[in-house]
Amino acid sequence: MRVVVTGGAGFVGSHLCETLMARGDEVVCVDNLSTGALVNIAALRGRPGFMFVHADVSDGVDVQGPVDAVAHLASPASPADYLRLPLQTLAVGSRGSEHALELARRHEARFVLASTSEVYGDPLAHPQREDYWGHVNPIGPRSVYDEAKRYAEAVTVAYARHHGVNTGIVRIFNTYGPRLRPHDGRVVSSFIRQALTGEPLTLYGDGTQTRSFCFVDDLVGGIVAMLDSREPGPVNLGNPDERTVTELAELVLRMTGSDSPVDRLPLPADDPVRRCPDVTRALQRLGWKPRIDLEEGLRTTVNWFRSCAAEQVPAAAEAR
Repeated sequence: MRVVVTGGAGFVGSHLCETLMARGDEVVCVDNLSTGALVNIAALRGRPGFMFVHADVSDGVDVQGPVDAVAHLASPASPADYLRLPLQTLAVGSRGSEHALELARRHEARFVLASTSEVYGDPLAHPQREDYWGHVNPIGPRSVYDEAKRYAEAVTVAYARHHGVNTGIVRIFNTYGPRLRPHDGRVVSSFIRQALTGEPLTLYGDGTQTRSFCFVDDLVGGIVAMLDSREPGPVNLGNPDERTVTELAELVLRMTGSDSPVDRLPLPADDPVRRCPDVTRALQRLGWKPRIDLEEGLRTTVNWFRSCAAEQVPAAAEAR
């Protein structure tokens, strides 16, 4: 296939580009580099079948030549980024999604939206199944991301119903792995960076809030399976191994051998207390399930942070 990946120079997007290229697909990577980085796709640039387009999908996207599939991943995804870029986050979720859908419609291509577990908000149902409608504060600080993705899902389904576009929606839960930016504000990258540099680990709330961490290779496998199918979704992609944030901090300290202390700070507004996917639908409809456990994935990630100069990637403002 010839696949357009919006946000292809980002953390998840760059791994997806690599996986598609490795299996013989051609890839058009579209990114405005607001949170992505050219270093993430350095190994792909110049290779036959790979094209990088420096563009903001919110302003439109026009790709020359055939397009067989569009994977729409473009969006700030960490709290630090979407709180720093609130209007851009809303724009890429709305106008950006519409432009990407129009590209798929014009080429009669498969379209897959990378949505998020944030559409469930601070969930009242646990674990979260795809038929749960969510508990989202539409005017809270996190709403710029939550509601942008909820709109993106709505417009995706509308294009399927009214234009016959072959669409699919995946809801991505917390993902980690190599190429996380050290200052992007996500809990895994923050804990590893702080542990390796001897800084205090910043733990928000009492540490009993839970997350389910999926290694990026597993996640990309689910996105590829969705691209190859005609499944409309939504389909949860995540690891149902639920851990408290305190457990994660202890695991990172043990793996790094760090003696960093833990600083406790107030829980941010609307921060989910529990987050865990039900991935039954992914297994039944895509034959997908995560295979890499947290200990193995964290070990790989810690080694990447140690070996790959973190200063390669510009730091964003620190948040959560």
